Amino acid sequence: MPFLSSLAALPRVMRHGAAVGADLPPDAAVVLDAPDAPLQAALTAAGAGDFGPARALLAATRRDARWERRDGDVAKLAGFALHNPGWLHAWLDAEPDDPDAVLVKADLCIRQAWEVRSGARAERVAHDQFQAFFALLGDAAPVIRRAAELNPADPVPWRIALTHARGSQAPRAVFDAHWEEAAARAPCHYGCHVSALQYLCRKWYGSHEEMFAFAERAADQALPGSRLHALPLLAAVEYRVVDGVREGADPAFDARAEAAVRRALDLSASFAPGDPEAAGFRNHLALMLLLAGDGRTEEALEAFRATGVHATRLPWAYFGDPREQFLTFRRAVRTRAAARTPFFSRPSVPAPRPSGDAGDADRAPRTLAVCAAPLPEVAEAALLCRTGLLLAPEGAHTLVEPGRDPEPPAGRPGADRLTSAAESLTAGEKWPVLVLTAADGGRRGVTLVRRGAARAVHQWDPGAPVPSHEEADRTARALADAFGVADPRPLTALLRGTDDPVRRQADLVAALGLPALPPGFGDRPRVLADRPDARAVARRGLAAGIRDTLATGPGELPPDPREPAPAPLPARWWALRVLGLLVFAPAAVYAWWSPQVGAVRAVLATVAALYVGGQLADALRRRRGGPGGPA
Repeated sequence: MPFLSSLAALPRVMRHGAAVGADLPPDAAVVLDAPDAPLQAALTAAGAGDFGPARALLAATRRDARWERRDGDVAKLAGFALHNPGWLHAWLDAEPDDPDAVLVKADLCIRQAWEVRSGARAERVAHDQFQAFFALLGDAAPVIRRAAELNPADPVPWRIALTHARGSQAPRAVFDAHWEEAAARAPCHYGCHVSALQYLCRKWYGSHEEMFAFAERAADQALPGSRLHALPLLAAVEYRVVDGVREGADPAFDARAEAAVRRALDLSASFAPGDPEAAGFRNHLALMLLLAGDGRTEEALEAFRATGVHATRLPWAYFGDPREQFLTFRRAVRTRAAARTPFFSRPSVPAPRPSGDAGDADRAPRTLAVCAAPLPEVAEAALLCRTGLLLAPEGAHTLVEPGRDPEPPAGRPGADRLTSAAESLTAGEKWPVLVLTAADGGRRGVTLVRRGAARAVHQWDPGAPVPSHEEADRTARALADAFGVADPRPLTALLRGTDDPVRRQADLVAALGLPALPPGFGDRPRVLADRPDARAVARRGLAAGIRDTLATGPGELPPDPREPAPAPLPARWWALRVLGLLVFAPAAVYAWWSPQVGAVRAVLATVAALYVGGQLADALRRRRGGPGGPA
């Protein structure tokens, strides 16, 4: 009875949902295929038309024979050039025989062909798409050969050639020749193995047996700590997810898939948490553990912890938008873990451990919300948010930033605190909220929250492609409708660009008629704390929030938690309540247990025990720092 099981688990999910996995990075901090600092600088410069940093970056990888690094950098630069090609054209015009420029061009040619074909199955690709696809692959062949000739020791052109062979339906003899060339230059090159694995899978030109055998042979021959130990995991994802083979259909392949997961778990343990080098296989590992069922929920949650902020396009692109699917699956793991936690226990909190990635905590974006309502109205709505907030008036608007909650805030699992609070603020209200984010890598973003839900999200990322006109126009119209802007076209122009995210975010705020951003936003974690007119709204429980809402009149501010605390209760008060609880609680238990005691007396004893217990609980809560703790 799945429905009854889900219904029985609902109280546990409601109690533990916010706490389980609360140590995971917030949704807003998660980035898709995030470049490191040197590559980010090269992408940012390329977006401005300067190919110099990209040229220096790839020249260093060629000089030092860092083929794995070179492969990743070439792939990201080619992906960026797919929608921003000007810088690459300028580079090739200036240095047509530069081996690095020609290599990026070769990878770009393959990407252009696949962009036309799409990633759909062959039966869903139109005839015209196939014709254009094969024509572009034909144009790519001489560019790939030229890249291989200009740098004969480089295995990366042969990784591109393996992908070309798969798309052009090259016979096995051609594939084998390309593989021999790649293996001769770098026998343990991860990218070449991944490309070859795709050729050998069943949906292309191989079989499940051939795919698993190739992956297992490469892993068996790999050095300790090599990512090639994760190659069988990629084969397992291909088998279980892409081909959709259910568990139990073939016990032999089930055993090989399970062995691949165990091998990947061992490999993950050898990398530091948050290490971007491990992000690719850790994303696949988290998915496979989640699909394994309830028995591996804790391992799946741990895999997401180890992954940190580093989402990757695969395997999540198999289900839809990669980043959104990563977040959706991560929430599903948290919900499942909460459902498995006993109601009266506390979720286990992992011990702090060093991160291999400059601190995932530092990646958490700075957030600030602008509410289109005056301070008293926002403060009253904040009473039911169940999270601490800091508010500051700004004319007819109110600025909001997260407070300092000692416990995980309530809200959607995985949602960043301010977006979750904005959803609570606007539930039942007519006014909208604009949540502003400032993240590492120069990224800036906005989220429109209205009537209890996020209605539009946009991010300016210097290393990302320019969004389509349709996407930018849709977001601009939502913003214009929310804030009463007559013409959304200037907003569309601001959204359609990735250069100077700080300026674009500030200009968008001004175009919406909102107050200017406070000085220091993006540089300091809290920009409202030093303002003398800032007002803290403490975290409250549901009952306390309802009580204070009813006690606050129109236009009034709720009680300030920073006001002096009430005088401590005398010892006589505590003694009488403890004694009353010791009397009424056993009396209530005996009354319900004994058939000789009437129902009226049992109810009275229970009400008395609950009343005295509630008084004690409320007094203890106030003694620890006010009705909801400090903001």
